[in-house]
Formats: sequence, structure tokens, C-alpha cells
Amino acid sequence: MKKATNWTRYFQTQMADPQVRRLVEEELKALRVGVALARLRQRKRMSQTALAARVGMSAPNISRIENSPAQNLTLGTLVKLARALDREVEIAFPARRAPNARQRRAAKA
Repeated sequence: MKKATNWTRYFQTQMADPQVRRLVEEELKALRVGVALARLRQRKRMSQTALAARVGMSAPNISRIENSPAQNLTLGTLVKLARALDREVEIAFPARRAPNARQRRAAKA
């Protein structure tokens, strides 16, 4: 078994904090949107420049959205991007997972 590094211990300590865990999970969800857009664009064999031209924005803006979409990505922009990629936007509100025992203990503390 590998010995835990300082980084691993730090990460585990941080992730034990429910607020930090929530922030990390929210950021990961936002990044999934950007990754999905990039994959769709690549499947269409479209460059960022070509996609930008279709939606009327700059290529650096497309890059920013693909790499950190949580920063000012509006629903309108998302719809424009989806249409340019011949897709629709679907929004879902899945149920939250119940916190595990460790998270419940940490929240009580």
C-alpha cells in the first residue's frame, strides 16, 4: 500500500469539511458542462473558431466556457451553443444524495 503523501492527507482533511466538499462538487458539476460542450464540438469536427462564428462570439470565449463554464455562462448562451451543435438543452433536478455518516457527524460538530 502506498504511503499517504502530504497532499493526500491535506486533500482528505479538506474534503471532510462539508462546505468544502459541496464547493468542490459544485465546481465539478460546472466543469462537466464545459467538457460536454468540448466533446460535442470535437465530435462535429468543429474548431472553437468555427463554433464561435456560428454563435456570434469569439474563440477565446468558447475556450473560456469549455474550461470554466461556471463563470457567467447564461442559459441563453448555453442554448445558442447547443443549437449550433444541433442539440437541445435539457435541465434536470435530480434528488440530492443523502449525506453519509461521516458528513452527518461533521455537520453536527
